[in-house]
Amino acid sequence: MNIARLDPAHAAAYRSITLEALALHPDAYTSGEPERAALPASWWEARLDPDPASNEVVLGAFGADGTLAGTVGLSFEVREKGRHKVTLFGMYVTPLYRHGGLGEQLLNAALDYARLRPHAKIVQLTVTEENGAARGLYERLGFTAFGVEPFAIALGECYLAKVHMWRALAPLKAQD
Repeated sequence: MNIARLDPAHAAAYRSITLEALALHPDAYTSGEPERAALPASWWEARLDPDPASNEVVLGAFGADGTLAGTVGLSFEVREKGRHKVTLFGMYVTPLYRHGGLGEQLLNAALDYARLRPHAKIVQLTVTEENGAARGLYERLGFTAFGVEPFAIALGECYLAKVHMWRALAPLKAQD
């Protein structure tokens, strides 16, 4: 499996896999499929800005035939007091490629990419409380829960909680 940073040339494939994720797992994402489907091609291309200093980066895993099999995104905080934080978003592996370790490969690639940014110290994410498979993956790779946000996602009249998790990219010095 080849994992690489996506660029605007991948916009159509990225849009397709994201809409698949949102349609198959509406409980796992804060964005909805209809709202993302309505976004213009320029939005998808801009999200894949190839500038090395871009505030958002999306990595993709490609199968042997070139099919985009999974994605994960990183959002780098730009404010001075928060630039040590990176937010992980949009983690998804297509059904055909699940249960083979691709999720772990993608997550490790994202952590490695985040380490390339000099100010990045921690990675944060949210995961739907009931998503045991994703939570287990994050915990295996060192993420720790630090809170639960009730009523984080509305699916009609049903509300789901999100678990907030974090991990350090390298050992941190304790505050004196």
